[in-house]
Amino acid sequence: MEQVPHIAMFCQENRPSIPYAFSKYLLPIVVRYLADQNNQVRKTSQAALLVLLEQELIERYDVETKVCPVLIDLTAPDSNDDVKTEAVAIMCKMASMVGKDITERLVLPRFCEMCCDCRMFHVRKVCAANFGDICSVVGQQATEEMLLPRFFQLCSDNVWGVRKACAECFMAVSCATSQEVRRTKLSTLFINLISDPSRWVRQAAFQSLGPFISTFANPSSSGQYFKEEDGKNPAGCGSAQENSEQVRTTEDVTREDELNRTEDLSSHVDKDHFATKLENALEDQNTVSNNSQRESDFQTESSFHCTLSSESCGEMADENGRSSHCCTAGLREAGPNSRETALSEQELYNSFHFWRTPLPEIDIDFELQQTSEIILNREFQELAMPVSPNIPMATRKELEEMIENLEPHIDDPDVKAQVEVLSAALRASSLDPQEETMASVSKGTESQTELTISDQQNFKPILGDIVPLIGDTVENMDSTLHYIHNDSDLSTNSSFSPEEERKSKVQDVVPQALLDQYLSMTDPSRAQTVDTEIAKHCAYSLPGVALTLGRQNWHCLKDTYETLASDMQWKVRRTLAFSIHELAVILGDQLTAGDLVPVFNGFLKDLDEVRIGVLKHLHDFLKLLHLDKRREYLYQLQEFLVTDNSRNWRFRAELAEQLILLLDLYSARDIYDYLRPIAFSLCADKVSSVRWISYKLVSEMVKKLYMASTSTFVVDLMNELVEKFCRCRKWSGRQTFVFICQTISEDDCLPMDQFAVHLLPHLLHLASDRVPNVRVLLAKTLKQTLLEKEYFLNSANSHQEAVEQTIMVLQMDDDSDVKYFASIHPASTKIADDAMSTASSTY
Repeated sequence: MEQVPHIAMFCQENRPSIPYAFSKYLLPIVVRYLADQNNQVRKTSQAALLVLLEQELIERYDVETKVCPVLIDLTAPDSNDDVKTEAVAIMCKMASMVGKDITERLVLPRFCEMCCDCRMFHVRKVCAANFGDICSVVGQQATEEMLLPRFFQLCSDNVWGVRKACAECFMAVSCATSQEVRRTKLSTLFINLISDPSRWVRQAAFQSLGPFISTFANPSSSGQYFKEEDGKNPAGCGSAQENSEQVRTTEDVTREDELNRTEDLSSHVDKDHFATKLENALEDQNTVSNNSQRESDFQTESSFHCTLSSESCGEMADENGRSSHCCTAGLREAGPNSRETALSEQELYNSFHFWRTPLPEIDIDFELQQTSEIILNREFQELAMPVSPNIPMATRKELEEMIENLEPHIDDPDVKAQVEVLSAALRASSLDPQEETMASVSKGTESQTELTISDQQNFKPILGDIVPLIGDTVENMDSTLHYIHNDSDLSTNSSFSPEEERKSKVQDVVPQALLDQYLSMTDPSRAQTVDTEIAKHCAYSLPGVALTLGRQNWHCLKDTYETLASDMQWKVRRTLAFSIHELAVILGDQLTAGDLVPVFNGFLKDLDEVRIGVLKHLHDFLKLLHLDKRREYLYQLQEFLVTDNSRNWRFRAELAEQLILLLDLYSARDIYDYLRPIAFSLCADKVSSVRWISYKLVSEMVKKLYMASTSTFVVDLMNELVEKFCRCRKWSGRQTFVFICQTISEDDCLPMDQFAVHLLPHLLHLASDRVPNVRVLLAKTLKQTLLEKEYFLNSANSHQEAVEQTIMVLQMDDDSDVKYFASIHPASTKIADDAMSTASSTY
């Protein structure tokens, strides 16, 4: 099996001689060994099959007739457990290689069956881990019609490992759905995962929260397309595919831990590494097997999720009894009118639909008046649910049982919030329904009918969203998060006015409940109950969330950003430092100057691990600032030369790289006054890699100053080069001068007549230097660089004669290396060929 890919490549190269050798002899062997009893043989054949598919060595006909049928047979119900799990993984991995047509016809039906495998959670876990890849291949229609119901079931699986895998691939699934499904169904489903009883599921969900929010980006404002269907014109389709691929690549970061535990099916064949790969795969397989029992035991104790069965693969079974079914029935009886009204309200306040055909007229003043009345009377509404024939109230006994089930997990903030809501419902069940009716009548005959309808619309989803967190019924997941946010608004702290709350938190780009959960990632309690590095994940996703919300909603994220910027963990601050330039592009110059510059200044004084993030993108950030603000940082550039660890030479190398870019942002006087001393300091660095970049920096500085209107700066700079390096007492300084002259000449940073006047005489004077290393480099520079310039080839002048005389002197030098480089023909070698030999012989 290890040799098959190499033989297949040989057959492909010699196909005219042996046209059917691979298809007739080799492929059947690979397919047969997929079901071999020996685990190592199976792993090797799987790796070989994936490599053959990736290299497109298997014909499409052979894939349909020889590969897919075998894989489908291996995933049959009576197949061996290990073989079935591995076959499902192969089917998922090959989907992107065989294309949409084969995947949809041959792979998709069996994949949907495997998602409902009630006997082995390993199979469901593999399906969940690869769900996003399958969705991206089959497209939006097949995803919404066939895969989403299965995804809902997997997200409610009784094994936490399956739910965790769903959380990790959530972004990829979201990219394959429409905006409406993403907003109304997936958002509610994701909130359930964030509130999961298992800490590991919540951890994975919070890591995927930022990427999931980014899928709500409006293409018209952000320029992002998550799928081709979002493109408004054919030209946008290309960018749609590219951004979709980019999004899926980002998701791989959040799935790194899971992928490390699964079998390693390499897409590249290297015979030297086959044994290592197979050993790793065997170890991973053993790890998964050892952990399976622990996962099952842990999940048996949980009563929050229902168990999948083969009979219920179409809809979820509810274990919490009559209350959930009653609530579900109530939502169904609410009918299209309730959903239609909900959609109208959502579109009314949704900027996505602002520039569209006008909606039916709605009394805005009355809507605002109704909202203020709801806020003023929130205490009553928290305690009293409106009576409706469509929504039977849960009995006190059922509510008490739900609270008892949640009490063991009361330490979790999410569970605690659920207990408080259920307690409020418990108190409400003891109130007289007549009091509620009289309260609604007292508001006036004119608004009685409208308020009753509004109350039913507001409270039906609220009651429906209390129970699914316990029972996990799929039907209740259709309710939108727009009304969950209404419920959270009712319990807002009364110390803030409604206008302040709306200004600081409310936006209409993403469901508010998702944003609220994202903002809560900086809460210290999250680090204790979810993940100690949750703040780092929040910081990592913040630019994407900010791009999605737009600069008009920056007020929603400003406090969170400042909290992260002052976080105690340097990894969090480092993450922000690496992305602050991208955030500046998103926010624009005004918000950047007001909100990001103070944070940027703080990062400049932070640890080296944080400062390097700012330094790597120093040019990208400073170019976005106004000139007066940009000049303030000239005084601070010198501070980058000082590091916590003097051995951190890469820090100084990065500074030199950034200074080359910064030359375009400052005037000639600023360059001479502020950047020149730093460049000279870097040219004398102890590490050769820093010096090599610094030579380029000085040469670009000479070019920039020469092109400036005032030429005095470049003359002064060259005079200082002569004084500081050419006449340096240390031979390394004199060699640095030769290197700088060589770079200036090679890159044509200065006209040769100016070079001949200001630098050449001092350069030729080094022919009598007492250190051979300086003379060797001088011989290389004269023979291989200067004499190739047209100025010295075609025009007879005094400078040309001086160069030729110097070369003749070097050809008679006592040192053999100097004599060699002064004698060879200029075209026989280049400076780059022996640059490293010069460096090694010099230092």
